[in-house]
Amino acid sequence: MIEYRNLKIALLGAGSVGSRVAQLLLEHGDELASRVGAGLELVGIAVRDVDAERDVSLPKELFTTDAESLILSADIVIELMGGIEPARSYILEALNSGADVVTGNKALLALHGTELFEAAEQVGAQLYYEAAAGGAIPIIRPLRDSLAGDRVKRILGIVNGTTNFILDRMDVDGDTLERALATATALGYAEADPTADIEGFDAAQKAAILARLAFHSAVPVEAVHREGITSVTAAQVERARRAGYVVKLLAICERVVDPVTGEEGISARVHPALVSRLHPLAAVHGAKNAVFVEAEAAGDLMFYGAGAGGLETASAVLGDLVSAARRHVAGGPGVGESFTAYLPVVDIGKVQTRYQITLEVIDQAGVLATIAGIFSDHDVSVETLEQSAAPVLPAAGPVASPTSDPQTATLVIVTHRASEEALAATAASLGGNTAVASVTSVMRVEGA
Repeated sequence: MIEYRNLKIALLGAGSVGSRVAQLLLEHGDELASRVGAGLELVGIAVRDVDAERDVSLPKELFTTDAESLILSADIVIELMGGIEPARSYILEALNSGADVVTGNKALLALHGTELFEAAEQVGAQLYYEAAAGGAIPIIRPLRDSLAGDRVKRILGIVNGTTNFILDRMDVDGDTLERALATATALGYAEADPTADIEGFDAAQKAAILARLAFHSAVPVEAVHREGITSVTAAQVERARRAGYVVKLLAICERVVDPVTGEEGISARVHPALVSRLHPLAAVHGAKNAVFVEAEAAGDLMFYGAGAGGLETASAVLGDLVSAARRHVAGGPGVGESFTAYLPVVDIGKVQTRYQITLEVIDQAGVLATIAGIFSDHDVSVETLEQSAAPVLPAAGPVASPTSDPQTATLVIVTHRASEEALAATAASLGGNTAVASVTSVMRVEGA
C-alpha cells in the first residue's frame, strides 16, 4: 500500500470548540490517521491574541495571528471563529486556494451559504458544516446524503438548547421565564446577552440551513418567520400541561402546496408551539436538541443529542475533518450541493396548522353562539372547546351588554387546520367583540 503524505490542517479560532478540536486532533491523531489513510498534521491555530487564556492547554508554538499565511499552507481549513467577517473572507480564500473547509458557522452559512457553496464548486473543493445546525447531532449528512433519494416532507426541530432548557424548567419546575433564564445563565447555557437565543435568531439561522438541504432550494435567513419565547408565560405553560401539551420553540421546515394554484413552496419558520406529550419531541428535556424528519419513503426519523458544548460540537467537526481527509486521499473533485429545485419560500400567512386560542369571555347566555359565529365567519373550524367556569348555554338573539362588573369565563379552543391568515383575522374579530373580555393567548399546535 502506497503511503499518502501528511495532510496539513489549519485551525481558525481557539474558543471552546476550537480548543477542543485541537486537543482531540493532537491526542488522537494516530487513530484518525488510520481511519483516513494519511497523517493529519495540525500546522497552526490562528487567533487574535496568542497569549489569551484557553479552555485547554495547547502547544504555544501552534498559535499565530497570521491567518492568511496559515490558510495558504493548508490542505484543509477548519473555521471556528464565528461571526461574518473575517470568517467569510478567510473561507473564500481557503476555497479559492483549493483547500477543503470545515465550519460550524451557522450565521455565516445562513447569510452567505450560496456564495460559499458556489465558490467551492467552481474550484472542485468541498465545504463541510455538520456542526452548524445541530452541534453533535448528525443531521447534515443524513439530509444531504442518506435522504438524497427520498422526498422530505417536513422537519420539526428543537435546535436551540438554551430555549429548550428555559421552557423545560417552566414546564417541569413551574418557573417563570425570568427565573428559568437566570438559572440558564448561571449554569452557562445562556450568554450574558441571550437575545440570539430567546428571540429565535439562532434557531432561524439553523432553520434556513436545514430547509435549504431538505428541499434543495435557496432559503434566505430573512425569509424565515421568527418569533422568540419572551412572550411565553407560566400560565400558558401550565395550561398546556393540563391539556396534554408541552411548549417548545420549534424550527419548522415543510413543503406547502397552494390550494388554489397547486404550486409547491417551502415554509420555514421558528416560533413557540404546543407539542403533544405523546410526540417524541415532548421528551426532549434540558438543553438537549432533537430534529424530527418526516420523509415520504423513510417515514419518521428522529435525531437527538447535545446541540452545543465544546467537546460535543468538536465531535461533529472532527467527523467532517475525517470526511475531508478521506476525499483528499481518494482524489477527485468535491461534490456540489443540490440547490436546484428553486422552490419559493411562502409567506407565513399561507401556512396551515392547528391553533389553541384562550379567551376570557363574558359569562352569560348567548356567548358561545357568538364565538362560534366568529369562527365560522372566517372559515376556521373548532375541534375542541374547554370551559373553566359554570356551563354557558347558547341562546338565540344578540349577546346582552355586559354589566359594569361582568363575570367572565375562560374558554380554551383548539381548532382544526386553518391558514395563518384566517386565524389572524379570527383573533382580531374576537378581540373586537363585546362578548370577549380579552384574547389571552394564541399558540400554534404542531407535530400532529
